[in-house]
Amino acid sequence: MIGTIADDMTGGTDAAVAFHRQGLRTGVYFDTPPPGGVDAALDAAVIALKTRTIPAADAVAQSLAAAERLREAGASRLYFKYCSTFDSTAEGNIGPVFDALAAFTGTDAVVTTPSSPEHGRTAYQGHLFVHDRPLAESPMRDHPLTPMRDSSLVRLMDAQTAAGAAAVLPHRIVRDGAEALAARIAEARTGHRYLFPDAITDDDLLVIARAIADEPLSGGGAGLAGALARIVAERGGPRTAAPERPPGGTAVVLAGSCSRRTLEQVDLMRRAGRPAHRLDAAATPDPHALAEHALAWYDALDPGRAPLIYSSLPPAELAAVQRALGTERSAEILEAATARIARGLRRRGVTRFVCAGGETSGAIVAALAVGGGVIGAEAARGVPWIRTGQGLDLLLKSGNFGEPDLLLTASAAEERP
Repeated sequence: MIGTIADDMTGGTDAAVAFHRQGLRTGVYFDTPPPGGVDAALDAAVIALKTRTIPAADAVAQSLAAAERLREAGASRLYFKYCSTFDSTAEGNIGPVFDALAAFTGTDAVVTTPSSPEHGRTAYQGHLFVHDRPLAESPMRDHPLTPMRDSSLVRLMDAQTAAGAAAVLPHRIVRDGAEALAARIAEARTGHRYLFPDAITDDDLLVIARAIADEPLSGGGAGLAGALARIVAERGGPRTAAPERPPGGTAVVLAGSCSRRTLEQVDLMRRAGRPAHRLDAAATPDPHALAEHALAWYDALDPGRAPLIYSSLPPAELAAVQRALGTERSAEILEAATARIARGLRRRGVTRFVCAGGETSGAIVAALAVGGGVIGAEAARGVPWIRTGQGLDLLLKSGNFGEPDLLLTASAAEERP
């Protein structure tokens, strides 16, 4: 089994679908299940936490608990899934969690890359690029929780763990193939704990995966996770059945991400004439009142097209809200309101939740007490439907993922044969 620990909900589903796509039996768990709660028959088990921006000590404790549960279920390899834009604060939590997992597995060097070419994330000369722009010049520069102001993976990691612990494995070595890369990794172990190989293409990721396939710990974006899954499949892993149909049922879109792509998706829903209600924390800084207003608005709608309830804002408007309320307080108000709304919608018969944003998805999963589910059809690359034991269908979308019409199409009325 490959056991994966993800630092947010959407990252967990992104990794899970990468395994599922290669034919591996894959389960995703939201938060660490109780003893015996991870199915030992799985080829890949993903525990999706919500540790990206919490205090580092708490992130470490939760990640180690998840690692223990995965080991109990028979995971011989662990993968730490973090965001492909290396989302983190100055203190962590990528470095501290990796330090703890390295000690847990007895690993002296960890190979990791956030590269995910299918999502426009590549690493070259140790720098992370978002499409054709360095990370620090991308929209991530102004992320409300994890503004990324440096593109150097070595500097980012060294700021979170021991200085000098990280090193780059240049692209020319990756191009030489898995055997040459494995030899270079063995040489680098003595002086460095974290090794960032350059990766520009999916073929580069496959070379890296072949070089580290049997390492007890690795990590990065979904790109490397998918490459490792391919190695497992090549070694005789089982194949899945025919592609699954997208789910039906009453749908609602709940959007909280302020990423450029989610803003495009929200705008397209509104321009398409979908009913839309904005959660305005500055005007109503009370989660209970925000939720009650939203649910009253929902109750007054005519049956038909799935509505949108959103708090997503462009950078200037978001900054104004954060100045008025404070960054943490505004986020807490909106997450609490979204959780109340999700519970209210479930009581009203909603079974299909389309969720945009990692923090939003985490709030909804917790509010609905979803322990996990089975990975199903992809609504977009890296964005799968998850069928839960409560009869719910969840789509947990990372802020930057999906085409502009994703929220519109994922919440469309069920198509019947």
